[in-house]
Amino acid sequence: MKEPEKQKLETIENLKREGRLESKEIIEAMLKVKRELFVLPEYKNEAWLDTPLPIVSGATISAPHIYAIMLEAVKLKPGEKVLEIGSGSGYGAALIKEIVKKGKVITIEINPEVYEFAKNNLKKAGYKNIKVVLGDGSLGYEKEAPYDAIISTAAAPKIPKSWIDQLKEGGRLISPVITAFGQDLIYLEKKDNKIKTKNLGPVVFLELEGKYGKKVKNAKNQIIIR
Repeated sequence: MKEPEKQKLETIENLKREGRLESKEIIEAMLKVKRELFVLPEYKNEAWLDTPLPIVSGATISAPHIYAIMLEAVKLKPGEKVLEIGSGSGYGAALIKEIVKKGKVITIEINPEVYEFAKNNLKKAGYKNIKVVLGDGSLGYEKEAPYDAIISTAAAPKIPKSWIDQLKEGGRLISPVITAFGQDLIYLEKKDNKIKTKNLGPVVFLELEGKYGKKVKNAKNQIIIR
């Protein structure tokens, strides 16, 4: 097994060659963030393989190419405020912080064990200015709204209306959405009180939990995107 640093460079070069990773800001963020600090110790030498890995409580850290695809689509800028739904390992929040720099990053996680794992990993990696919240991400996080961008790392049955409402004018959102055939990655823009969407193709994520997650009780508070 290759050392993490060598595997990192190889994986990043592969993603660039495949056309999945192009932006200088995202490449720099991936080079800087030590992914091996966000996996379980026994997976340290596998951290930079382009594959998802198990973390705690049945959750996973997504493969590097998934982070590249989502971040390339949402086009974050320095100074922006971003909400991440589903903290997972904390790795995604660290990448976002490196891109938005002095901007604000809030990441919300519903599972207490995963929340602690993400919080501890971010602390260990030296990220002190990322707000990690234990709560129901299917509701968004009204306290810090509005956001320039919302990134969900869990597949929603439908895009919750609360997420749309918490986007700024011109805001962007990306989330996997459950379909009749599996899941699709949906990119969304909110402009002039209109919603524009683009399907980026099939993906596989863990399902969103919470009020508007697996057990949906109030369908009128969701926007159907298929």
